[in-house]
Amino acid sequence: MSDVFMHTYHRLPMTFTQGQGAWLTDTAGKRYLDFTAGIAVNCLGHGHPKVVQALADQAARLIHVSNYYQSDVSRAFAEQLVRACAPVGLQRVFLANSGAEANEGACKIARKYSLKKYGPGRHSIVTLKGSFHGRTITTLSATGQDKFHQDFGPFTEGFRFVPPGDLNALEQGLDKTITAGFLLEAVQGESGILPQKDEYIRRAAELCADRDILLMFDEIQCGLGRTGTFLACEAYGVKPDLVTLAKGLSAGVPVGAVLAGEKTAEVFEAGDHGSTFGGNPLAAAAGLAVLEIVNNPEFLAAIVRKGQRIQDTLKAWHHPKIKAVRGRGLMIGVDITTEAWNILEAAAAQGLLILSAGAHTLRFLPPYIITDEEIDLGLELLKKVLD
Repeated sequence: MSDVFMHTYHRLPMTFTQGQGAWLTDTAGKRYLDFTAGIAVNCLGHGHPKVVQALADQAARLIHVSNYYQSDVSRAFAEQLVRACAPVGLQRVFLANSGAEANEGACKIARKYSLKKYGPGRHSIVTLKGSFHGRTITTLSATGQDKFHQDFGPFTEGFRFVPPGDLNALEQGLDKTITAGFLLEAVQGESGILPQKDEYIRRAAELCADRDILLMFDEIQCGLGRTGTFLACEAYGVKPDLVTLAKGLSAGVPVGAVLAGEKTAEVFEAGDHGSTFGGNPLAAAAGLAVLEIVNNPEFLAAIVRKGQRIQDTLKAWHHPKIKAVRGRGLMIGVDITTEAWNILEAAAAQGLLILSAGAHTLRFLPPYIITDEEIDLGLELLKKVLD
């Protein structure tokens, strides 16, 4: 039956029927330890009781109303999300369906902000080489990787790329006569788990403030506690103008969000933007459960500790096939000397699910609720594969 799907994914040969905690079970009854969390989506693992209960209760009450109205749960979710992001100055939120849609919304805000203040011609958005911002035509245009661009042009005009970490290129790239916004990931995910350096982020914030260019963080993969702070940009001590979230925000129910700071909170007006399903009551109910659990100092500290446990173990092996280990929190990249996909296949055969980020980098995004014992077991399986 797999032939009914378009051939858009390079899949491993498993079909899953259920999950519990950090484990998935396939149609043959085999169990797999999940170090992927659905690519950072199932941040609380599978079948988390608070999420399950929230969804069941909400499904019985109300699943959808149109944006002619509000639902009580969607409003409560928006209020809690803004409250969680208030420490970095974010004030209002637009709820969408996905990360790509959130990034589209952020780009629209940046362009309207600049147009209304400076007039036409100042609409360019700068992003980083190696970035990944989505699969729509516009978010592909924002993505700084050529491999994603093949066959899909022409692209949305007005996106330019600068190399990460290069302060001179950044100063030149953020040309205030043509630039509306600077969109970046605090930790690049798809290109190999690459955290930005503190000096680079701080200088970017200074330049954006001095030149009235919007500082925009794509935290779709690295946000919501994944790196050990609620927002990844918090660790840099900067206040963004826009932040986008998705993936783990509702623990597996589709949702996205654009959060706006003081400069951008009033940019959108009625009719400027919309989303039929964005922030619907089911996603909002799950999101409230996620926020209650994740936005907690002790919970976030445990993410940091677990991530350090993984990194320390990998480094202590001094394995000849491991070239480098890096990351923040439970977002970890491992450069290896062999093809990453071969390791993914071999690990799956052993009952361990991991990800790749490029041809020679393994990516670990385990659920936040994973235990120390499960971490150790997963790493033992990985070592067996590497050996």
